[in-house]
Amino acid sequence: MTENRHGFATDAIHAGQEIDEVFGAVVPPLHFSTTYAPDGIGNLRRGYDYGRAGNPTRTSLQTQLAALEGGRHAFSFGSGLAAEDAIIRAVTRPGQRIVMGNDAYGGSYRLISRIHGDWGIANTPLDLTDLDRVAAEMSEPDATLLWVETPSNPLMSITDIAALAKIAHENNALLLVDNTFASPYLQQPLALGADIVVHSTTKYIGGHSDVVGGAVITSDDELAASIGFQQFAVGAVSGPLDAYLTTRGLKTLAVRMDRHCSNAQAIAEHLVDHPAVERVLYPGLPDHPGHELAKAQMSGFGGMVSIQLAGGEAAARKVAEGTRLFILAESLGGIESLMNYPHEMTHASVRGTELAVPENLLRLSVGIEDVADLIDDLDTALAGLERRG
Repeated sequence: MTENRHGFATDAIHAGQEIDEVFGAVVPPLHFSTTYAPDGIGNLRRGYDYGRAGNPTRTSLQTQLAALEGGRHAFSFGSGLAAEDAIIRAVTRPGQRIVMGNDAYGGSYRLISRIHGDWGIANTPLDLTDLDRVAAEMSEPDATLLWVETPSNPLMSITDIAALAKIAHENNALLLVDNTFASPYLQQPLALGADIVVHSTTKYIGGHSDVVGGAVITSDDELAASIGFQQFAVGAVSGPLDAYLTTRGLKTLAVRMDRHCSNAQAIAEHLVDHPAVERVLYPGLPDHPGHELAKAQMSGFGGMVSIQLAGGEAAARKVAEGTRLFILAESLGGIESLMNYPHEMTHASVRGTELAVPENLLRLSVGIEDVADLIDDLDTALAGLERRG
């Protein structure tokens, strides 16, 4: 599926975007048709017969995604969780086990533990920066899939993709990397040894908070066949308009991520010394425990910043409901800045488990507005709060 690679921004604009043969349209047409007339029985036109099996607009997006992640195969799904579900169905069986980070996205853990757990797929959450512990768990015969988020959501942990790939492969297991926070612009997990990359394309790839989607990318032909079959048989495909909007967003990913990164860095550096802030979690800060590793395996530190407030839960709630430019909302990765209180929003499903997040933590999805305005908005919301001692 991949084409000869150019620079990232060039591939983002041109991969899978052939000029329309009939009218010469620079932007490929949006194909809404649910069915395609063959040129006689069994003689499909360019391989299309029914919209669940394939759609030209979705094919264009998949070519684009594969090129940007450096993979041979890509699949566009109706959501990030639908993409994850297809992977689990394709590569695990009852009696097998997924080893995952103990600070993973709550929705992923809910899917693995409460949906697939009921069908006999076990899971072990642990600290993925403890490579000895990971190696011990993966040496067990039931450990089939190593599930990684880096940076993690919302604690911004950084884990060593290449080291984890080595551990997984030494134990005949697969490494999956959720690359949603970094995006393919900042991090290339397949090049570091990952077998599968998954995205919620709702986030940075779509980039405008107007389309829900997911994606799976791999270079393994056998894996691709299994995942493709799951998608076809279950039907969790993205619709043509969703694929079109995702393609349009992906074309500007490079320029948007540059601004997300620069704004997030400035905000993180500003908040480090704020008296109401107990801790800033951002890999671009030199004292972040994953800073050097992030420098090595990423080309930028991303647009996500988490903070813990000295005033505890009450302070976090007050700030979350007190900003003007940072919008209190779920999701992330759009051009507008969002504020999230994970304890009762994105990670409510893991309260009471070892994946529970601190009650004084806020997650900031830093947008591409003027950074001075964003800093002023945060300072106003933080004013008058309890200060660290």
